[in-house]
Amino acid sequence: MTKTLSLPEVIYEDLVSLSDELTHMAKKPISLSMAVHLLMEVYRAHVSNPCALDMFSQQLASLNLMSPDEFDKVWDDVPPRKTKKKEV
Repeated sequence: MTKTLSLPEVIYEDLVSLSDELTHMAKKPISLSMAVHLLMEVYRAHVSNPCALDMFSQQLASLNLMSPDEFDKVWDDVPPRKTKKKEV
């Protein structure tokens, strides 16, 4: 069963851009959900290395992260990035 996910416009546009890049690299269509899945797999592959996991955990713990509500509010106020059209 599919679920709907609400993303700030800037993040959605970045995901679309990433999907386009992956489509170009794979030379076959990569949907938004496929792009998210691939990103999760890359993340899991990265943190499966104990050294990488430790370093990533330390960096994440040292970040001054906003609350989820603050994050959503900030991203709602950010103007969309202008994307360059890539020639294929």
